[in-house]
Amino acid sequence: MRIRISWPAGNITATLDASTPTARTLAKALPLASTAHTWGADVYFDTGVSVSRETDARQIVAPGTVAFWTDGDALALPYGPAPISQGWGSPRSEFRGECRLASPCNILGNVEGDAGVLATVRNGDPVRVELIEE
Repeated sequence: MRIRISWPAGNITATLDASTPTARTLAKALPLASTAHTWGADVYFDTGVSVSRETDARQIVAPGTVAFWTDGDALALPYGPAPISQGWGSPRSEFRGECRLASPCNILGNVEGDAGVLATVRNGDPVRVELIEE
């Protein structure tokens, strides 16, 4: 299943794994509108959806992962390091790309293309998430 996430300066599409309970629950709530928050190189926003943490939830993910933060009922879109990432601010290259989420999150899928476009999202931006019909 594919979704589009839009904000004033741009949009991205993402592919979600429809076999996960969280992705199916989120899809039923779409379309949704929310307000973006930023935390380091992570964009997150409330979905109004509440789900349990899945057994394969992870805290460290690749840039461009679409994750569901169960502690905040939010979609989390990391594209680089967050303030709790190991080596945050370190010039050592092996630390610069770690995406460490606030707590373990359910993994839903991946952003299509360059997740770096998420850097154009500003704290407080309106965000819209919709299902792309295929």
